[in-house]
Amino acid sequence: MARPRKRQRPVRAPGIGDDLQTTTHEENAPGREEGIVEKTEEDEVNNKKKKSEKGKKMGTHKVDGKGKEEENSEKVERSSSFVANQVVETGNDQVVFEFTESLNKRLRSAVGGRRVNYCSQDQGFEEEGDEVFSRRKRKKGKRQKRKLSKLKAEEEEEEKEKEDDNDKEVIDKEKDGESDRKGWKRRNEPKNEEKEAMVETRRYPARASKAPKRMGEFVSDNTAKKKTLSKDSIMCHQCQRNDKGRVVNCKSCKRKRYCIPCITNWYPKMSEEEIADVCPVCRDNCNCKACLRMDGPVNKLKEALEMKFSGDEKLRHSKYLLRALLPHVKKFSEQQMMEKVMEARIQGSSPSEIKLKQAVCHPAERVYCNNCKTSIVDFHRTCPLCNYDLCLICCQEIREGHLQGGEKEVTVQYVNRGFEYLHGELDSSMLTEMVEPLDSPTKTNCKELEGVESRWKANGNGSIPCPHKEMGGCAEGLLELRCMFKENAVLKLVENAERIARDLNVEDMPETTNHQCPCYSSMAEVDLGDCKLRKAASRKDSNDNYLYCPSAKDIHNGDLNHFQRHWAKGEPVIISQVFENASGVSWEPMVMWRAFRQITNSKHGQHLDVTAIDCLDWCEAQINIHQFFKGYTDGRFDSKEWPQILKLKDWPPSNKFEERLPRHHAEFHYCLPFKEYTHSQSGLLNLATKLPEGSLKPDMGPKTYIAYGVAQELGRGDSVTKLHCDMSDAVNVLTHTAEVKLKPEKLAKIETLKQEHCSQDQKEIFGMAKVDQEIYMGNGGLHKICGNKFEELQANEAGAVWDIFRRQDVPKLKDYLKKHFKEFRHIYCCPVPQVVDPIHDQTLFLTLEHKKKLKEEYGIEPWTFIQKLGEAVFIPAGCPHQVRNIKSCIKVALDFVSPENTGECVRLAEEFRLLPQGHRAKEDKLEVRKMILHAMCETVNYLDPQAKIMLKLQKHA
Repeated sequence: MARPRKRQRPVRAPGIGDDLQTTTHEENAPGREEGIVEKTEEDEVNNKKKKSEKGKKMGTHKVDGKGKEEENSEKVERSSSFVANQVVETGNDQVVFEFTESLNKRLRSAVGGRRVNYCSQDQGFEEEGDEVFSRRKRKKGKRQKRKLSKLKAEEEEEEKEKEDDNDKEVIDKEKDGESDRKGWKRRNEPKNEEKEAMVETRRYPARASKAPKRMGEFVSDNTAKKKTLSKDSIMCHQCQRNDKGRVVNCKSCKRKRYCIPCITNWYPKMSEEEIADVCPVCRDNCNCKACLRMDGPVNKLKEALEMKFSGDEKLRHSKYLLRALLPHVKKFSEQQMMEKVMEARIQGSSPSEIKLKQAVCHPAERVYCNNCKTSIVDFHRTCPLCNYDLCLICCQEIREGHLQGGEKEVTVQYVNRGFEYLHGELDSSMLTEMVEPLDSPTKTNCKELEGVESRWKANGNGSIPCPHKEMGGCAEGLLELRCMFKENAVLKLVENAERIARDLNVEDMPETTNHQCPCYSSMAEVDLGDCKLRKAASRKDSNDNYLYCPSAKDIHNGDLNHFQRHWAKGEPVIISQVFENASGVSWEPMVMWRAFRQITNSKHGQHLDVTAIDCLDWCEAQINIHQFFKGYTDGRFDSKEWPQILKLKDWPPSNKFEERLPRHHAEFHYCLPFKEYTHSQSGLLNLATKLPEGSLKPDMGPKTYIAYGVAQELGRGDSVTKLHCDMSDAVNVLTHTAEVKLKPEKLAKIETLKQEHCSQDQKEIFGMAKVDQEIYMGNGGLHKICGNKFEELQANEAGAVWDIFRRQDVPKLKDYLKKHFKEFRHIYCCPVPQVVDPIHDQTLFLTLEHKKKLKEEYGIEPWTFIQKLGEAVFIPAGCPHQVRNIKSCIKVALDFVSPENTGECVRLAEEFRLLPQGHRAKEDKLEVRKMILHAMCETVNYLDPQAKIMLKLQKHA
């Protein structure tokens, strides 16, 4: 029969003068009182013998080659006797057990002993004991301390040799975010023998001691001691470790130091001398996890970001806004007055007698037309029974008999033919699917449009009934005219704006575009001696082939007018070296990940997996963020050795950018030029800042765009941003690049696959049996099209190739794309079967071959240039553009609305309303008309405080 299991437990908490006892008992033994042990006579004799031996010298002997202490003090004997004694059985069949080594370590030491703090090897200390230790013994202990120090030094050397072998593994774990500080401390904690030796060898406090004077000896405060110790410390500020060898001490603060591995991994662009002169902490650009989340550097940048304008500057900018926005506000007011006149005709009264109801609307709501999805700002028609809303443009189109904007969703099907199809595998059955010629027109929903127009018509007096249920209405009531603001608020705004414009002679102000640009001579020729220009096109009989490209440090107060001359013409502007005056926070991908992640909270595990898009088949996939960044620097290839071009989708989310990356967010805003336009909170010429507090605001960024790239144009799958047109102005800054160099064998394999892709295109798209091997020009044709040599792609600063089209070339560009859209590939790498709008669909990318054909057939070409590291590209609204990375890039973009391009934003909103339902660009999220009204209201009230124009919504009925 098995013997009952025995348990160990302490009798009670030990105290001064007590002998520590541990008992066990058999759980099923009857008649035993648990936890009570009677001392035997032998125990009492042993205890008296221990007390008589107090004060004897301590001895040291070798056990298995390691130092072992023998302490004869009362405290040591009291605990060590349990190790030496054998198991003693009492007369009551109770058993007294010795303290095992593991249990002894777990139990708290008796009061009067010494406690050792192993918080770090540099600043560990042992607290002094009670009065039982005489001063004479401490003096004798010093001699023993010198003997043990030699043994400890030998052990430390052996331990460091073992740890140096694991340095590389630890650095990799630090990058992977897999190592934790607790694990490091446990690994660096001394062994058991070292702990016993350190009891007599380490004696310096780690914190300000509150202990009183003991035995006439003063326990010194640790503050001064700390400063002395920090000079000899080798603890790295970045990794918080002291076992990585040599460190570089800062001569400026004389407190921080960085180890060589951390300098190599986290500060590759800084030399040891630069860190020694001024360390990253002193520069406010330390990228350790703790510093990245500190508020100090962020607050400094925010203070520097505060825009302070003089009275003259505010007056000049306000007059500029008044002149630019007045035509749009007047047109908006005229449309509302026309509808009010129509309402008076319906009711059979004069417009002055009409009193409109004010709709109930909360500022945080977006009201849009149920038919065309465009935003509603003020006047609109609504059904009192079902609340169906209709904008004024749709009302006019219904009366004219050609309602637009309500087309049903167009669904384009793409067939997934597998991985082999991506690289040229083409079955004969696939060829039979191409039954339509390449120049066949795009399918439209003509029958659906006719059905919508025939079923919804205005009444004879101009009133409009509520539409049928299939269209979202109730088909019972009449649509009533209502207003969002007070009835005459916009009319009063226009009247006051016109009066102020007359008083200030705003109409007599010269046009910005009429000024003589310093970039051109008096003969309207380009001044090539000015280094602020960059050639981006080779159009004949054109003076806009060069783009304005100043350096950030060369921008002065007068350069804002120079910028406005080019900006008002709809030309892109490039600003170089925007990070030259920045604090220098690192935009390395692993630094951004370290700042963004929250590994200390298990609820935030989803931040380690992100959604990436493969630019070859434009499919989404989940990928570990560290694996993505590893491919960012080293490259990724599929099973066919074809480079994978991945890009992150919405990482980090724009609504979390400031919260999770506060230093990067502040650094980005600090470096942006022309803050009158780009400041997201107080830019006087940024209409996005004019919306009132509490109102629903569009997402203007900043947004990050992180994607791979290779220098060679692959022709398939290397477009990170396809041709599209933003609804507002934008500025895009290249913050980081990483070059992935392809080996010769990789390049040879890529060329072979490109030929297979070419053959597949010829058979599947063009229906040719013979393949024209010269369809792809390769990189050699780049200089013929954009004036750039291939060597520029290999430059250290080069990051991405931009193609930006002029606004006046958009109609011809659309004609070309509608003619050739089936020559492009999109999802699953399938040919595009249909386009609704070739630009707003964002499914096409023009390769070198297509840009060449575009110029031959239609005589147009884009501005093509290479964006370099630290350059900010300003893209005007209404200019279609596309981007191809030639290196792995991190770009950060911010949207804004400038007064010069408000007309283009309104035109784009009108284009978006014509798109079918469900289109990616259908909804009017910008609400530019609302921005124009609020910007004009703020401007009028500033120029004339007596006007007191208010644009308030009615929150409650």
